[in-house]
Amino acid sequence: MPAVAKRCARRRGLAWIFESGTIAAAVMVLAAVVAVVVANTDAYYPVREFLEQPLAITVGPFVASITIEAFINDFLMAIFFLSVGIELKFELTAGALTNPRQALMPILAACGGVTAPALIYTLFNWGGATGGWAVPIATDIAFALGIMSLAGDKVAPAARVFFSTLAIADDLLGIIVIALFYGQTPSVPWLVASAACVAVLWALNRLQVYHARWYLLLGVVLWACMLNSGVHATLAGVILAFFLPVKSDIKLGNVQEWLAERSGEMDDAYDPEMHILGQHGLTKTARRVENIMHRVTPPLQRVEGAISVPVNFLILPLFAFANAQLRVVGVDPLSIIDDPVAQGVFFGLVLGKPLGILAVTATLVGVGFSPLPEGSTWGQMLCVGVLGGVGFTMCILISGLSFEYGTEQLAAKCAILAASVTASLLGLVLLNVVHAVERRRSEKGERMGEKGERAAA
Repeated sequence: MPAVAKRCARRRGLAWIFESGTIAAAVMVLAAVVAVVVANTDAYYPVREFLEQPLAITVGPFVASITIEAFINDFLMAIFFLSVGIELKFELTAGALTNPRQALMPILAACGGVTAPALIYTLFNWGGATGGWAVPIATDIAFALGIMSLAGDKVAPAARVFFSTLAIADDLLGIIVIALFYGQTPSVPWLVASAACVAVLWALNRLQVYHARWYLLLGVVLWACMLNSGVHATLAGVILAFFLPVKSDIKLGNVQEWLAERSGEMDDAYDPEMHILGQHGLTKTARRVENIMHRVTPPLQRVEGAISVPVNFLILPLFAFANAQLRVVGVDPLSIIDDPVAQGVFFGLVLGKPLGILAVTATLVGVGFSPLPEGSTWGQMLCVGVLGGVGFTMCILISGLSFEYGTEQLAAKCAILAASVTASLLGLVLLNVVHAVERRRSEKGERMGEKGERAAA
């Protein structure tokens, strides 16, 4: 028994680690820090050479090849976008976005949080590198929520939901921007093939096919078609997510009765004197129970459960490592600081995000469209706006699409890292300050109330 208890405790510990957004964010940050360190040593050149190595699949005369770096940025990040799409579909189906009026406020705030950074960037780069206007528009969901989780109960639950919804809407807007402005010259045959894949996904959903493997297989084919079509291939992940079924093909009302019958069968088949390998009746029934219980969970949740740990602890750290290779050896730091691209990205994230989010939120509250989230304050909304400036993953992805390798991309990535760190630290400090001020006000109000009661008595 002690050995069994230790194994169970170890599994619970691993489950807690893998479910912690804070730890996932820390792993991604660590990967970025390692990348920056490696980029400024002699290891930079072999690492770059490795990332540029091709991965090839050969079937007869057919050869498909992609570099390791492109595989990370295009294929693995499509899996990340699949997780984003799943989260968005969940919120639309059973979460915060089911109530249109309640969901519209953070969605509109996200629009403000996209518009203001783009305008600030454009002002800094008027007549120059305006093509990078979209670099500072995005919020990193995993990173920002991981930072917010460090605040514990200092943030009202409704404010957390507001920020989660805002971050999801923000990423959706980023995805739309990538689709509209950062594709290549489209290839009509591959676009037709992509549309055919989408049509088959729609048919599977309408025919109520609940085996996730068919959707995933078609998702890979869709990704390959979109990679060659000129549309950014990572969007295949979002498209796939919206066709994954959200229902179960098992009648949930009958599950309990069916399980009770199977439990009786297993009790009858169990022989305490026989080894488990010889108890075929029991294990056969157990396999039936496992199959049914597996099918109780909708495919959307099954896929989410399968990819969440790889996304948080493998894909995002790999992406951070591959794209945070900022080699500043021999580069004048002042030249980066003075670069309009760096200034536009940094101030777009650190100032534009909170300004845009707060301006739209204040306007909606002022006109009576919706009150602040229950239990939240303007101080907490300020903290939400500041943490919106944590734009690590999506911003780096868009910077790679906006600029070729060179000084502009280096300046943009340096600014993204600096802004994300600044927004994280500033957001945490503000959360603690706001919480302390609000607690003092609450305590003062309680003391005044007690004095008033004593005076009245």
